[in-house]
Amino acid sequence: MEEHKHELIVCIVNAGFSQNVMEAARGAGAKGGTILRARGSANPEAEEFFSINIQPDKEVLMILVPKAIKDDVLKAIYKDCGLADEAKGIAFSLPVNRTTTIKE
Repeated sequence: MEEHKHELIVCIVNAGFSQNVMEAARGAGAKGGTILRARGSANPEAEEFFSINIQPDKEVLMILVPKAIKDDVLKAIYKDCGLADEAKGIAFSLPVNRTTTIKE
């Protein structure tokens, strides 16, 4: 089995904070990302578990990074835009088995 070389970092933040996340990620070596608008929903138990009020308007960032800098990027995002911050960000990563580019 071939070891993966990239990770996809997914970060969910309150609307209006995606640029804060990208600045933190770029500061840790990420080159860019994709921002999607989203709507969140949660039950009261989830809000109590995370000790936050869930805001419905969200932004989802997808940031593809080399595996070697994944931890640095996640730490930078958490430091600047984590649950304790106004952005109320949650981030996680997924291994990427293969990447390709589309040539026209």
